[in-house]
Formats: sequence, C-alpha cells, structure tokens
Amino acid sequence: MTPPHAVGPSPARLVVLVCAAQVLAQIGAYTWPALLPGFLARWPISNTEAGWITGIFYASYMLAVPVLVGLTDRVDPRRIYLLGVGLTVVSHAGFAWLAEGFWTALLLRALAGVGWAGTYMTGLKLLADRVDEALMSRAVAGHAAGVGFAGAISFAVAGILERLLGWQGAFAAAAICAAAAWAIALLLVPPARAQHTGAGSTGWLPDFRPVLANRPALAYSIAYCLHTWEMSVLRGWVVAFLAFAAAGAGGAPAWLAPVAVATVMGLAGTGASVFGNELAIRFGRARLVRAAMLASAAMAAFMGAASGMSYGIAVGCVLFYAMLIWLDSSSLTAGAAGNALAGRRGATLALHSMLGYAGGFVGPVIMGWLLDAAGGMSVRGWAIGFAHLTIAGLIARAAFTRLRPGGLAGDRA
Repeated sequence: MTPPHAVGPSPARLVVLVCAAQVLAQIGAYTWPALLPGFLARWPISNTEAGWITGIFYASYMLAVPVLVGLTDRVDPRRIYLLGVGLTVVSHAGFAWLAEGFWTALLLRALAGVGWAGTYMTGLKLLADRVDEALMSRAVAGHAAGVGFAGAISFAVAGILERLLGWQGAFAAAAICAAAAWAIALLLVPPARAQHTGAGSTGWLPDFRPVLANRPALAYSIAYCLHTWEMSVLRGWVVAFLAFAAAGAGGAPAWLAPVAVATVMGLAGTGASVFGNELAIRFGRARLVRAAMLASAAMAAFMGAASGMSYGIAVGCVLFYAMLIWLDSSSLTAGAAGNALAGRRGATLALHSMLGYAGGFVGPVIMGWLLDAAGGMSVRGWAIGFAHLTIAGLIARAAFTRLRPGGLAGDRA
C-alpha cells in the first residue's frame, strides 16, 4: 500500500523514473578516474595529489550528506534532489571549462561530491518513503543497479568522448546528462502532498544519537564504510592499475583496453550487487555480508602480485575482485534502511552515507600515498597499496559481527 503522502505515478513507475534520473546524474561521476592516466601525464601532479582529487569527491559528500539527507525527514526529498542534481551540472560544466590543475580540479570535484550528496541517498529516501516494505528491498537493489550501471558505462563513455571531443568534451557531455536528470525530477516526479516531520529533527542536523544506538542498522553502516573504501580504491585506480599491467606485458588489445575493462567491471559489479541482494533474501543478509567481506579481504592480498603477471590475469583479477566487493552493496544499504527506527530513516541513511563515504575518501588517498611512498607505480607498490584493504576489511568484518546486524521482513533466513 502506497503511503498517503505520495501522489502522482504508481510506486513501480516512480522507481523507474528515479532510477532513470540516477543513471543520467551518475553518468559523469567517473570521468576523472577514467581519464586519470592522461591527467597524470598532462598536469604536474603526483599520485598522492591524484588520490586527493579522487577522494575529495567522497570527503565533500561525507560532510554535506548529514545536512542534505537529514533534511529529508522534514522536507520533501524531491526539493533536495533537485538541488543536488543542479550542483552536479555546475561541477561537470565547470570542470570542462575551468579545470587547469590540481587546485581547480580539487575544488570542482568537491562540488561534484556535494551534488551527489543531494542526489544519491536523497533519491533512495524518496523511493523508501513511497513504496511499501515488501517492495523496498528490490527498489533499493534497482536503485543501486541504476547507479552502478551508469558508473560502469561512464568509463567507456568518457574514453570514447575524449577521443572524439577531448577531455573537456567528456565533462561537458556529463553536464548535459545531469541536466536531463534534473528535468526528469522537475517535470515527471511530483512533489509530496504532506510535509515531512521526522522525530527529533531540529536545526540543520538530525539527531544521530538514536541512530548510533540502533546497533542492527549501525552494523550495516560500518560494513558500508569498508565497502565504499574498497570500491573507491578500485574505481579510482583501476585504469591506472591496468595501464601499468599493460605496459609491463607489452600492451593491451584495443578491445580490452583499460577503460573497456573498467566498464565491464562496473557492469559485472552491478549484476553482483543485485544477485547478492537476492542471496541475502534467501539465505540471510548478515551471513551474505560476512562472507563477502572475508572473500574480498583475501582477494585484495593477491591484487598487487597480479599487476606483474600477464595483462589477462590482471584483467581477470580486477573483474573477480569487483564482483566480490559489489556482492553486498545493495544488501548493506537495504539492511540499514530496513532496520531504521520509525521517523529516522533519513537520519539513518545520512549516517550510513557519512560512514561509507568517509571510507571512500580515505581509500584513494591512502592508495596514492602508498604508491608514492613505495617509489611510484611498481608491483611492490601495488602490493603494499592493496594490502591495506585486507587489513581494513578484516577489522570491519569483526566490528560488523560484534554489532549483531538484523535482517529485513522479506528475508527468508
């Protein structure tokens, strides 16, 4: 049964509209990492500085999300969503015409992170408020799949557009797509009928104390921190990693170029996320998350060595590692949203995003710093860089287990 404040399209059609808008808003999110090897050659920046440009997106998201997503407990999420997508348009357009080095790139990628803070979880909150509990898990999975699909193809789209229009053209196209997402939200998603009034929401920030005390939901948010940490490292550095492996192996075939592999990686990861959510429904959400965290920690320990093997092995390892990372993606967010206290879902998702994108910020910066500390990109450097993910993964898994995460109403186990 649709909540009484939702008006306009049916819940199923609303899911389709929001997911379509998310695809368009997300299509340019990974243009920077897709073109990273070119920027390393074009601009006088170090690996550490490149990691900062990648990571600042997540840092600004982390700082903005408690305000923007927390407000959705009190105001219509659609209003916040329009603001977030609008900032995304400005950030991509600004990168196309203004970026000329480390500081301008850092500022514009920070603005992109603020825009995404008003778009990603806000879109999810919009859906969660307007669909029933039975549909919510699959709506979350579909939402995550749309975001994952767009992030995946953004690598290939950026590579193609750079060849045709230059790197400025790639960012300009991302701005146009985000503008189309803004139009969908404005014209096709109607405003909510009733004002939101979340419990305990005062001022600009939600009251996080009840959310922090909610251990079943907090467990998923801590696991999401590690999940986004791993995901941002792989997304941010995969093209550079594969370019290094290709150089050591004498090159890569055109059909298996690093940006093409990054696209396949994102698509495979998205499929793994949807599949993982179905496994969580059937066999138990916490069990699935524990298994995925352990497997990805083990795989991270092997990734560095793969950079010095054949290019085909490096590609296979990237794809397999990505599927392990993405396996619990939608399960984690659905677990946090489904275990949220009444009237505090916005605050719960805000904290969930803060913790996740804190990991997303730290991961790429640490990887860049470790590569520079090891003397630059080398098999040893990549091994040291990925080893930190194994350590972080094992710590996060222990914390997740200790907090005793809860399941969802639709889970069978």
